Amino acid sequence: MPTLASRHTTEEQSAANSAALRGAIVGAAKYGIASLALALVGTFISPVYRNLTIQFKVFIQMSGMTLGGWIEADRRLRGYEFWRLAEARRKRDEDVWREWERMVGEEKQDGR
Repeated sequence: MPTLASRHTTEEQSAANSAALRGAIVGAAKYGIASLALALVGTFISPVYRNLTIQFKVFIQMSGMTLGGWIEADRRLRGYEFWRLAEARRKRDEDVWREWERMVGEEKQDGR
């Protein structure tokens, strides 16, 4: 029985990994910037946030970055999967169209 890993080529797996990695980096950066902005606002406005230890503030910052990395990596991976399926569908349609053109061409040659 074929396994899931054997259905995909190493090239496809590498492309999917690259898409997810780029998404994780972009997501961590975006959410990191947003977390930093919220931390700055919290520092100036909230006495509760100001009294937190530096370790907990770092934990909050890293949590935001991790969440952003997960969300964006998943979004990019799903986008890659959608693109791959659309590309496979397009290739199948092209093959059907070529077969249809071949059949029509044969009928014209036969004089039908």
